[in-house]
Amino acid sequence: MSNRASRLSDHSETDDHSVMDYGDNIDPGIFEQILEMDEDDPSQEFSKGIVIGFFEQAETTFAKMHEHLEDGELSELSNLGHFLKGSSATLGLTKVKDSCEKIQHFGQHKDETGTVDELDDQVCLDRIKDTLKEAETEYHEVEKKLRDYYKE
Repeated sequence: MSNRASRLSDHSETDDHSVMDYGDNIDPGIFEQILEMDEDDPSQEFSKGIVIGFFEQAETTFAKMHEHLEDGELSELSNLGHFLKGSSATLGLTKVKDSCEKIQHFGQHKDETGTVDELDDQVCLDRIKDTLKEAETEYHEVEKKLRDYYKE
């Protein structure tokens, strides 16, 4: 076990919010790769900066999604879903990533898997509206856990 992984385990034993307890919210393997970038820095400033930057990016992107949803702009919603999907995947935020991928597909007039065409704009917009609520809920759950982890 690396020093970083060992510290993560130590951190987990003294904290109610260990990364390994996040179930399907966070992929521990991916998140631990982010933590490895701290290179034994006990303050974890590097990984913390990445995570806090993601929070800011996610909040801005969700706000833009709401604007484009109100305007019925499926293409823009697809682009924003794709963008946030990539950012959340980089951190291993699996539920947020999966929801953003669905938003991307709905914005492309597809079903949630991206395999079946859906030509009705309103059906796509309704699906995005519901999925956006889910994504924001999932985001807030993981945001709280990560802020707790970093004692933010």
